[in-house]
Amino acid sequence: MSHYFENDLNLKSEIKELSYKYNSSFFTFYSDNGVFSKKSIDYGSRLLLETYLSDEKRNLKVLDVGCGYGFIGIVISIINNSYVDMIDVNKRAVHLTKRNIKKYDSFKGSVFLSDAYENIHDKYDVIITNPPIRVGKVKVLEILEQAFDHMNENGVLYFVIRKDQGALSIKKILESTRKVEIINKDKGYFVLRAKNL
Repeated sequence: MSHYFENDLNLKSEIKELSYKYNSSFFTFYSDNGVFSKKSIDYGSRLLLETYLSDEKRNLKVLDVGCGYGFIGIVISIINNSYVDMIDVNKRAVHLTKRNIKKYDSFKGSVFLSDAYENIHDKYDVIITNPPIRVGKVKVLEILEQAFDHMNENGVLYFVIRKDQGALSIKKILESTRKVEIINKDKGYFVLRAKNL
C-alpha cells in the first residue's frame, strides 16, 4: 500500500474537489490519490485549524509542516492575514497545494518540498502541524522537537494528535523542555500548544 508520506510515481491521479466553510468564508481544495485525507477534510486538521484561529493573532509568519493539499495553511493565510509557508515531503501534495493557492488572490506565502525542516531557512512566529503519525513516533518527535530551532524567540507550536496515537506520551516527552498545554479536545483528538519555558 502506498502511504501519503511516500512519492509513488505509479499512482493513478483521481482529482476530487473538497469544500470547507469558516464563518462566512468558503473554500474549495483539489485533492487526489496518494495524499493524506484525500476523500474529505480530516477532522483532526479541522479541529487544529479552528482552535488555532480562535487562539492566535493576525499578521504572523507561519509554517505549516506536512501541508497535504494546503487546507490549514491556505485558510490561515486568508482568515488571519498571515504569511504562510507550507511544506510536505510528498511531491503530489506540493503540486496540489500550488494548484489550490492559485484559487485565492489574497493568499500570501509559498509551498515547497521539504522532508521535515530540511529546506527551511527562515524563522517563524508559529509552526503548525498535523504530524504524519504513520511514519512513526521517532519522526513525529523530530518534527515537534526541532520546530523550536525554526522559530522566533516567542514562537508557538500547534499540533494535533489522537489520544490513542500517543498524544499524552508525546506531551510528556516535550514537557521536559517546553511548556505544553492541551487547548482543545474532541472525538479523541487533542490539540496541543507548546512554547519555550
